[in-house]
Amino acid sequence: MNYGISDNPRHVGLELGYLRTLQCVEATLDMDQKTLKKLVESISNTVKNFKKSEVECLVRLFHSLVERANVRLNNLGLDRNAFGAILHSVFGMTDDMLMNRVFFVFDKDHNNRINVKECVKGLSVFLRGTFEEKLKFCFEVYYLNGDGYICREEIFDMLKNSLHQQSSEENDEGIKELVDITLKKMDYDNDGKISFADFEKAVREERLLLEVFGPCLPEAKNCIDFEALAFRHILNSSF
Repeated sequence: MNYGISDNPRHVGLELGYLRTLQCVEATLDMDQKTLKKLVESISNTVKNFKKSEVECLVRLFHSLVERANVRLNNLGLDRNAFGAILHSVFGMTDDMLMNRVFFVFDKDHNNRINVKECVKGLSVFLRGTFEEKLKFCFEVYYLNGDGYICREEIFDMLKNSLHQQSSEENDEGIKELVDITLKKMDYDNDGKISFADFEKAVREERLLLEVFGPCLPEAKNCIDFEALAFRHILNSSF
């Protein structure tokens, strides 16, 4: 699946340049202030990394992005294509396989749509997550079959994907060697797969292993740029 917005006119303008055209407090919401306040309150109670005023900005911004993608907010939210376009254009992610997995981690109720609550909660980790939150997030991205373990076959597929190798037998053999090295380093209980306990221990010993199977978190600059635009009304009002 290609998330490049240049190939999908429906999503043109989702990049940061487009975000600059969104006024946080002026975005039109198809809900009255009482409903908005209730929604913001509900989300704020479950998200610790954002202030209530920031949650409100994100709710408004989410609605603007949903409208831009021609999807109604009351129609469950962002689908995989729309969300992937945002990951690509706003947060600079380029790996289709990992963007797809990030979508599924955001989509907690597994209905193939990301609603506003799921989006804000996901952004809480994306933008300001603690080490522990990011550790759990990356692990969830990496265990592709949903069984709670990263198996040998999954490691092979992710390494092959992240290295952009050709599917030749020679290259496959090289990747298999990398898989063996990875398991030797991270599979502490020697059961042929990586559990969360294995992953956590390995990453705590060497932080660079957090995204060992491919980048699934945005770079700091992208986060800073996004926050500066998303929360600019709050920042401006503080002066």
